Amino acid sequence: MLSSKENISEFLAFAPGCNEGIALKFLEKANTLDEAVGQYYDNPDKYSHASTKQDENSQARYNMPLPPMTTNGTARRAHMNVLTEAENIRARDEQQMQNLLQTAQLNFGIYNPEIEPEHDANLYCVCEIHQYKRRKMNRLHVHDIWSKAVMYPGEKVYHDCYQNPIFSNNPYTYSVTSPYAFTRSSFFAIPRPDPYYHARSVHQIIELNAALNVNAQALINSQEPKVNIWRAEELETTMSNLTIPGPSKLSGLKKALSIKSSEERTAIKLRKQADYAFDLRSRILEEEHGRWSDENDRQIVTTYQAKVGMTSKIANLRNYYPIQYSHLLRAGYFEPIPVAWANSASNPLKFTIDAPAGWRGITPSWRGFEDTAEERLYWVLNHREGEGVRMKPDMISALNMARARMASAVEPPPAYYSANDTCHIQHTSKGYSRQVMPAAFRPFDTPEIPTDHTMILLDVSGSMDFEPMRPNYIQYLITGYSPSTQPKNKDVAKAIICRFTDAMSNHHQNWQGYQLTTFSTYAHCIGVVNHWNVDQMWRGIRFGGGTRVMTGWQKVKELHFQKHSESATYHPVFGWQAGPQTPILRLLLLLDGEATDMDEFELDLLSLSWVHVTIFLIGVDGCPHHHRHANELQRISDVNHHVSFVDAQGNAPERFITHELLKRHLGYEVSMSEFEELEQPPPYSF
Repeated sequence: MLSSKENISEFLAFAPGCNEGIALKFLEKANTLDEAVGQYYDNPDKYSHASTKQDENSQARYNMPLPPMTTNGTARRAHMNVLTEAENIRARDEQQMQNLLQTAQLNFGIYNPEIEPEHDANLYCVCEIHQYKRRKMNRLHVHDIWSKAVMYPGEKVYHDCYQNPIFSNNPYTYSVTSPYAFTRSSFFAIPRPDPYYHARSVHQIIELNAALNVNAQALINSQEPKVNIWRAEELETTMSNLTIPGPSKLSGLKKALSIKSSEERTAIKLRKQADYAFDLRSRILEEEHGRWSDENDRQIVTTYQAKVGMTSKIANLRNYYPIQYSHLLRAGYFEPIPVAWANSASNPLKFTIDAPAGWRGITPSWRGFEDTAEERLYWVLNHREGEGVRMKPDMISALNMARARMASAVEPPPAYYSANDTCHIQHTSKGYSRQVMPAAFRPFDTPEIPTDHTMILLDVSGSMDFEPMRPNYIQYLITGYSPSTQPKNKDVAKAIICRFTDAMSNHHQNWQGYQLTTFSTYAHCIGVVNHWNVDQMWRGIRFGGGTRVMTGWQKVKELHFQKHSESATYHPVFGWQAGPQTPILRLLLLLDGEATDMDEFELDLLSLSWVHVTIFLIGVDGCPHHHRHANELQRISDVNHHVSFVDAQGNAPERFITHELLKRHLGYEVSMSEFEELEQPPPYSF
């Protein structure tokens, strides 16, 4: 990529220990900034001295995690199967493809992520749209490998890159209207999506997704073995008891014509069933042994299934739906998320699912999910004991619910007015914005005790430093963005951190402060923040990059277990495992939107009883996207009581926010009088 001063400056923001010369070399050898920074983190000395041939061909070149280490220091070989091999191949350029599409969309004013930009040209064109289209065509071999690895019996491969779609297997080709209506582009003109046809297209995709999902689930259910494969010996007994009558006068003629008797056909059918049952059982046992090779692995997996609440559902799958069990087993659905995935820019939970383009998910009813993490999250939620079916809201339902939530906003309680709020100091506009009141506080976890460990995790992605903007919609089509008169998200975040740390310091009589970790594309441990150093510390924070919460979450876990390592154990694949005596981690997470790996984060939290997360979601006034994300956080909070959240939009009443955060963080109803005492500045003493 081009090594401009801007790119070098952004690279150094993520790699402060690097100099400009080394940054230049990493940028010149990479296609994207993310790739360059990723290579630096994998091997900071790559261009500091002559690298060996082995270094150049290492797995880090493909941005894949290296094999984890066992406790005795020897490398543990990563478990491989046909799906993991396909994952490794797809992961090499998945992030690049997503970046190419987003660049093309942004440059040509396409703001809906589900719409691919179109551009017809009779001559060779080098625009971003055609660069993406050509790369997509060249990637069809990856599409084919992935499809064959995840397909169920009876399904067919299809894509949307056909020269002539007449003989394609793509069910969406003639069933879904183009969002561009019937206009065609030229070499000099790029077509714009039409709101009416886009809405029609969205409705048709939703309906077709639902129908195909039902059919796919019914098809694979019908193909499951008719016998319990774990009792396949019963087939052998049945066959041994089956008597085939002696030859008749017509047996010679039947043999010549290859006509078999009903008893012979039954015997052949039973033999095929037995052979298939034994083969399927053998493959499952081999995969289970390969994934969970020792007693420690099996104990971690058993504990994970129990804590998530899936033990009986998984056992039922194994006994009665072994084909589906085998597919999900290969994809790692029954075990914790590998720790190496957290810092990988393109892990198997970040793969795009695109039904019209034929990029499949893992489960039979994969259509309609955005990525493999979202698909797995809803699969887990729907396979927990005592839980009903939780359907993922489609795009239209999610937007309608967001608009309904936005309309429920009211004036914040006047008792929390403060002239020191950021919006009043900056005079962005008069008064507070209307707020959606949080649900009444209900304690679920036990209240905080002295051994609990408080930490702060802050989003420092580029959007935190942007001028706040809200999307303009015509039906479901985003046509542009309008500015909002409110402080930048980073300024609100700083004010809330100041108020929160002051209150917590008074509560704990702890004047040292609390550990602050930041994350964007990568995570950084900033240090301990308190009332006296917050301004100095804030000046050292660089804002920029994407929003990958798992990088920050992984860093926070490492810090927590470094402090409490005596009560925990470390697994080479699944990372730190808390013990009965491990103190509770109470985490305040500040976000200004949906992280790219938020579903992965929520998945990880589902199995953890030693953490309580309180999320503060900062939003733009009048923005449906903020309320859509708030609705998603509410859904996850409903099923995981270790997660709670408070949100605010526009000109935010900071005292009200802080009070609500403290209730959820401390786990009890903090009275107004106690809150007023806690929010006083700490005394100048240590």
